[in-house]
Parts: sequence; structure tokens; C-alpha cells
Amino acid sequence: MKRIRILPDHVANQIAAGEVVERPASVVKELVENALDAGAGEVRVSIERGGKGRILVADNGCGMMREDVLLCLDRHATSKIRHAEDLREIHTLGFRGEALPSIAAVSRLVIETAVAGEATGTRLRALAGRIQGIDDAPRRPGTTVDVRNLFLNTPVRARFLRSARVETRAVSEVLHALALADLGTRFVFEVNGAIVFDLPADRSLAARIGAIWKDAGEAGLITLSAQRDGLQLSGVVQRPDLARPGFRRAGLYINGRPFRDGAVMRAADRGYRTTVSQDKRPWVFLFVTVPGGEVDVNVHPGKAEVRFRDRNRIEQFVEASVRKALEGVESAATLGRPRAVQVVREGTGRGPRDVTGDIPQMHLFRGGASGEGDQAAPEEGHARRAPRPELLQIHNSFILAETRDGVIIVDQHAAHERVLYERIVAGFERGGAEGQRLLFPIAIRLTKPEVEMIESILEPLAGLGFEVSPFGTDAILVQAVPSPHRYFDAERCVREMLHELTHGSDLMNSARNQNERVAMSFACKAAIKAGHDLSHDEMQELFDQLFATELPYHDIHGRPTIVRLGLSELRRKFGRT
Repeated sequence: MKRIRILPDHVANQIAAGEVVERPASVVKELVENALDAGAGEVRVSIERGGKGRILVADNGCGMMREDVLLCLDRHATSKIRHAEDLREIHTLGFRGEALPSIAAVSRLVIETAVAGEATGTRLRALAGRIQGIDDAPRRPGTTVDVRNLFLNTPVRARFLRSARVETRAVSEVLHALALADLGTRFVFEVNGAIVFDLPADRSLAARIGAIWKDAGEAGLITLSAQRDGLQLSGVVQRPDLARPGFRRAGLYINGRPFRDGAVMRAADRGYRTTVSQDKRPWVFLFVTVPGGEVDVNVHPGKAEVRFRDRNRIEQFVEASVRKALEGVESAATLGRPRAVQVVREGTGRGPRDVTGDIPQMHLFRGGASGEGDQAAPEEGHARRAPRPELLQIHNSFILAETRDGVIIVDQHAAHERVLYERIVAGFERGGAEGQRLLFPIAIRLTKPEVEMIESILEPLAGLGFEVSPFGTDAILVQAVPSPHRYFDAERCVREMLHELTHGSDLMNSARNQNERVAMSFACKAAIKAGHDLSHDEMQELFDQLFATELPYHDIHGRPTIVRLGLSELRRKFGRT
């Protein structure tokens, strides 16, 4: 008896449907993608019982002629590609030609469609993949697909569906993702006869995000726009001080197509290193554009995953771009309301483009007391240096400075922590720094775990400027130390560093290697403390050094170094708006 047999068409179609149609949200995704590929300016989605009872998707796209309607239920029938070579550069959301036949195979399906210029449209009726009838139907140009009784002939799969509430949420999330990918299309979503959302066409990504999530206005979203070697990245990321633990809103898009990729999202999170604590999950919406042939979207039945030709290149670009976005003043904490971003789409391509830009740091301040105007931008190759503002120390802990559009308050400890950390990291790359010899060496007794720790960090300690040698079996002798400021207590710093490095902390857990752990610990323990009285020159030096760092608005713990209070917010508080 032969073991190999050819499956009947209806069985093969049900198997294909199992790959493409996992749940009602899968049906909605495929049908809306078809509508967008058809050039729809408006898409309406209506579901009943979470989509288990009915799914209706209507659009005003180009529609289909009768011959096309008859063909669209055949497997692999598609208008998106013609040759195998077309798979190398796919510019449409759908292309496999499996969606409609797979949906039809497990439901009761009605398609109504019409093209511009035709006297009448076409209605096709199908049951479990078999065409039941086709006739004329009055309709404006576009297509309506009505799916009823999903999984009617596969009851086992129907039983695996979740509650109507859960399935509705899944449909909503699919529509959110597609609505962010195509800002120029209106999306209307109706559940059991009630409109859940109506998103008008809008060129602003921020406006669409705000229309979807009402808390977006308080999320502190900042723009991102970057280019490198043919790669482009745009979108929004969240201000670090407003990031919260747990659930976050996020989305990844490649050439206008939503996709899932944990490694790319982790790369975006790495861009936040030393600006948020490990438990925080900032909002991230990234739109990556790559040249044709650099990405393969034909690797997943639901088109949810992609394969990159050079994954490391993409991940490094994403990480660097997110980090660059956090360098600007827009990422600084504010006392008032977060400033709204305006990210718009240019041209006809999908995805947003940043048109606001960050405020250059050297233009943040007014001229100093001498009456001199704002300093010019530094020449290329020189450190960034802000114009000298008037400074006032408050409670020996904070420094107040006037800016062009308000005031900023600097936490002197957090600011110095950032300065020291970046200086140390740069010093390690140059081979380390020299310390000052002590007239009287410091002897420090250690616990057994601390003895083991000191042996593993002698090299990075030397890079900081410490000269440390064993002193018996349970002590060390410190003969040279760095001098980061006049209040520096070398013995206390060493003791606190050893305790933290030995017993661990949240800060240590975020470090990538031992050198970084030592740099973070020293920056934290050695920085100027709250309560230290600073002279005007010391305050000015701290400002100059802070604004020469890569990330001046964030300390290494994920806390702000600076809080901004805008003039508009001041006027609002005093009723002068």
C-alpha cells in the first residue's frame, strides 16, 4: 500500500488557512493590508463577537473587475508580484496570494467590489472555500469583504479562540499598527455596532499616536531621525524620565511594514543605557528604511517577521540612532507639561519624517552678565561649550540658570556623575589617567569577598588614577588617588566602591563589563554631593563639562541631571496665558 498521497484541495486549503489565519485579528490584518495596497484612503472595519461572528472590511481603493474576483480565491493568485525576482524588492504589504483563499476556506465569505468607470460591481459568495454564486451588485469603487462564522468547518480551532473581549483587543492592536504605518488613510473601527475609534488621515505621527492612546500627550515623546550608509530611521522615542516599568507602547516598521523582532527592540533599549534604570520600558516607535535586497520579508506565513542581510548593521544603527536622539535638550526632564512633537510624513511613502529637529545645546542659554551675545557654535573637532549663563546655587544642591525660553535647574551631584562617567570611559580608551601621590598612604581593611573583588579590579582602578597594593592578607594600601573635586574623600570612595562592587546593585547589573562597573561606581561615589558649596567658577566649570558630554540631560542611574521650566509654563502658572 502506497504511503504518499496528494491531499484534496479543500484539505490543503484548510492547512494553508491554519498558517495564515490564526485568529480574527489575522483575518483583519490580511484584509486591511489588501485595502491599503489597493490605494484606499479610508478603511472601515466592523466586527461582532470579537470577530468570531462577523468581520467586515470595507475600503475605497481601486476595486476588482469580475475576472479578478473569480481568480482571487485561487491559492497564490496575486496582483502584487509576477516573477520570482520580484520577491527581492517587495513594496506592498501583501504579496503571497494566500489570504483570501485561506480565509474563504474556513468561513462564509462575501466579496463586493467595483472599479471606477464600470456600470456595476460584482458580488461573490463562497462557503468553506467553494464559490456559491456570483452576480452584479451596486457599489462605489472599492471592495467590501464580509467574513462570517470563522472556522465553521474546523470546530477544534474555533474552540481555541479566546473570549470576545480578548479577540477584540487583538484586532484593535493590529489596526493600531497598520494605522501608524499609513498615516494618510482614515481608519474606522466598529465593535458590535458601536464605533471604537475613528482616526482621520493625518500627516503627523504624533497626532495619530495621540488619537490612538489618550495618555500619549503626557508620555514625553521626542523625535528621532537618522541616516547612515543607505539606511534611514525615523519615529519617536520616550523621554527617559517619563519611562515606566512594565507594559510599554512600541512598534517596529521596516519599509512601511509592521514587523516583530526582539533583537531590534533590544537594540533600541540599549540606546537608553545609563539614561533609564533597567526596569523601565520607554515607548519606542521606529520606522526603518533599507535599500532593496537588504531585507527578506518572505520568511513568515503571516508576514510578521523579516530576515536582514546584515542584522548587526541594522541593530547597531538602531542603537546609535536612539542614543543620538537622547542627546538633545528635548530629552531633558521638565517641570511643566511635555512638549508635543510634530513628526510628519513627506511624500507618498509610508512612515514618518522628523521636521522639528532638536534645539542645539550651544543655543540653550542666553549671553552672560558681561552683556556679550550668544557664543557661536564651536568649530568642528572642538568640545561643545554652552554660552556662559548667570548661575545661582540653591540649598547647596541645585544650580539655577536662565535659558532662552525659561529656566533650568541642575542637580549638581547627578550632573557631576555624568561628567565623571564619560570622562572615565574616554580615559580607559586612552589608557587611563594618572593620580596624585599621597604623602601618607591610606590603609583599608577588607572582608574576604572584598579581597577577591580588589584583585579583579586592580587594572581599572589604576586607569582611574588609584595606586593600590596588597597590605598583608586582608588589607590594601592606597598610595595615589584621583582628584575629581576639592571635597573628594578618597578613603570613603574606595570603601563605598568595594562594597557596591562586591555586593552588587541595580546600577552594577546594568553594566556590560568590569571596566564599566568600576566607571559607574566611581562616578557615583566620587561625584560632588548635595550639600557641597560651590563657587561660581566651580559651577561654571561643571556647566561647561556637563554640556560637553554625550548625554548631558541624564545621570547614569536613569535620573535627570536637568529639569526644565519653560517660560510658557511659568506664564500659565501665573495666569498670564
